[in-house]
Amino acid sequence: MLRLRESLVRSNTFFIIWALVASFGAYFCMYAFRKPFNAGLYQGLELWNVSFKAILIISQVAGYTLSKFTGIKVISELKPGSRVILVISLILFAETALLFFGLVPYPYNFIFLFFNGLPLGMVWGVIFSFLEGRKFTEMLAMGLNISVVVASGILKTTYIEIHKIVPAVSEFWMPFLMGLLFLPLFLLFVWMLSVIPKPTAEDIRLRTERLPMTKEDKQLVMRQLGFPIICLVMFYATLVIVRDFRDNFTIEIWNEIDVKWASSVLSTTEIVTGLTVLIVIGSLAFVRNNLIGFRLANLILFAGMTLIGLSTLLYEKALINGFYWMFLIGLGMFLAYTVLQTVVFDRMIALLRIKANAGYFVYICESIGYMGSVGLLLYKEFFMEDLSWSRVLMQFSYLQFGIGVILLALSNVYFERYRTGQLPRENDSSFAPI
Repeated sequence: MLRLRESLVRSNTFFIIWALVASFGAYFCMYAFRKPFNAGLYQGLELWNVSFKAILIISQVAGYTLSKFTGIKVISELKPGSRVILVISLILFAETALLFFGLVPYPYNFIFLFFNGLPLGMVWGVIFSFLEGRKFTEMLAMGLNISVVVASGILKTTYIEIHKIVPAVSEFWMPFLMGLLFLPLFLLFVWMLSVIPKPTAEDIRLRTERLPMTKEDKQLVMRQLGFPIICLVMFYATLVIVRDFRDNFTIEIWNEIDVKWASSVLSTTEIVTGLTVLIVIGSLAFVRNNLIGFRLANLILFAGMTLIGLSTLLYEKALINGFYWMFLIGLGMFLAYTVLQTVVFDRMIALLRIKANAGYFVYICESIGYMGSVGLLLYKEFFMEDLSWSRVLMQFSYLQFGIGVILLALSNVYFERYRTGQLPRENDSSFAPI
């Protein structure tokens, strides 16, 4: 173990590859406990005059949302020595909930998807805590970024193919089976994360030291930067809402836009998206200047919004087909989502020399985002019964584009004024001179 850590310290290439594989694998496996049940249709099943699949999704997302709110405190205050035991406990709790989802008869088993989502929302924060605050953070986070993009599609395809092999396994037991298959791999990747060395002196000099935050640290940050953070939270919320809707009901959307679609399309679109995101975000690691890196990251956010709005317009005008529409809005969403999640806040902390960690800001964003996702699901079920899934996605894509551009513009103006000293600052050591 000691020799392995020494090798990771000596070789940047080995360190980057190791961290990439570990973070990608761990978060990819997390999705095996969260997403595959969405590939089931649960046809003919209802509860309270609502489709049972919608009930299941709402139940899990409600638990996942509560997990994000919990993560604001847990992840921002997480100590390095507690990471491994926490992330393993979270996954075992989620798998146990899937076991009871299979054991307890319909319709009472829906509550166990709430318990399944309850721990999973904190897994990202634990994994990212191994990676943030390093000179190669953007490159290291590519593993996380790619897993966010490709895992859901690949695992849904895997679910469908495994169900064909073992059709006797019901849709209620398939989620537990999927989790069981990926549990050993998850443990392997967590071990890989556990041997990643601490940030070096150069990492700290370039990106500042990332420490557990106190209550006072959080209050100070929000007093100083509350307005642009609120703008980014609202922007992120629109991304989560539309991304989750597209992901949760991707089967239904594809059934509407292309009756001849094959399950492989789920993996194809997401893999190409993942590779594109990998190249774009990975290239930011070569930008040492934090101001330039921060501005480039925001430019990518604007580009993602433009891609979403423009591709939806082209599809509505029949200038592109359904495949390219789903691919392009997915690309725009994941570009913006992953850049904001893994680059913007990390660069913001480094640029402004804030005593903070990225997990604090991300979990504020995600808690509000997933709360909005639950609201959208409920709104769709009770107030949009006559609209198709694809039409709902189009409407919210337009809304996301319009609101997103405005919020990004407001946050960027504030950050620039704050950075150049046009806004007053509290005299506190948490905010070092820029």
